[in-house]
Amino acid sequence: MLIPSVLAEAGPSLDLISDLRQLTTYPFMVNALAAGSIVALMAGVVGWFMVLRRQSFAGHTLSVMAFPGATGALLVGLSAPTGYFFFCGTAALLIGGAEGPDRRRNPAQASAVTGTVQAFGLACGFLFLSLYQGVLANYETLLFGTFLGITHEQVLTLAIVAAVTLACLAIAGRPLLFASVDEGVARAHGVPTRALAMGFLLLLGLAVAATAQITGALLVFALLVAPAATAQLITPRIGLSLVLTVAIGISITWVGLGLAYFYNYPVGFYITSVAFVVYVVVRVGRSAVDSPTLLHRRAQAAHAGA
Repeated sequence: MLIPSVLAEAGPSLDLISDLRQLTTYPFMVNALAAGSIVALMAGVVGWFMVLRRQSFAGHTLSVMAFPGATGALLVGLSAPTGYFFFCGTAALLIGGAEGPDRRRNPAQASAVTGTVQAFGLACGFLFLSLYQGVLANYETLLFGTFLGITHEQVLTLAIVAAVTLACLAIAGRPLLFASVDEGVARAHGVPTRALAMGFLLLLGLAVAATAQITGALLVFALLVAPAATAQLITPRIGLSLVLTVAIGISITWVGLGLAYFYNYPVGFYITSVAFVVYVVVRVGRSAVDSPTLLHRRAQAAHAGA
């Protein structure tokens, strides 16, 4: 298979329509764009709740689990995606089961549990890697992602996982939102917060496993946290924030895939870099908008005190 830089010929131009046609000429890029869009949709919605629930560290830990999952699957002769889903799902259940019902009241214990799972997962990954006797030619793709090997079957699998994940969130969305905003009050109103927390972590694990196939094990975090954090900076409105999260995630993915196609560097690097730049721009813009208002309120408070 030709490398993307050869296929891209002279690189991108100022004609976006021409560049888009070039991106969609080859089946592997069509599969990559389709898979990336599906992953961005699922990761955006799940990541929105993850950021709201202050479980970004748990999301990061689950993204790390894609590494031992891939190496373990290769060791026993299974496909890397199988290892992704198994390890991420298992780690999610371990974190959810060990955290206990008082995660908000004892965040230090929750962080300790999550960090312990992460350390053990990484150790397993390096063990599996050392035990593997074959030639691991695509080792870097496990960590940093690729779009050359995405098949039509993988796209269908991602679509099924995304559909199941989004359907579960649609069913449990209202009580999950209630528990995310005020867990104690939600529990007092009969909301099964413990079951919701476990179920959400499992969905987060599935989203991480699916996203890792695009961005790689180490950079999966970009599509989970950056679009959601950016959208929540822009607006506190729930519906609009969710829509913006998905739109930002898909845009970041398409731009990252396009840059990786034209310049032949790891797609995870481009997706993460674009996500970081977008977040920083929005953060700076938000600070510029809020600063005059904050100064005005402080001046009013000082005047009232005088």
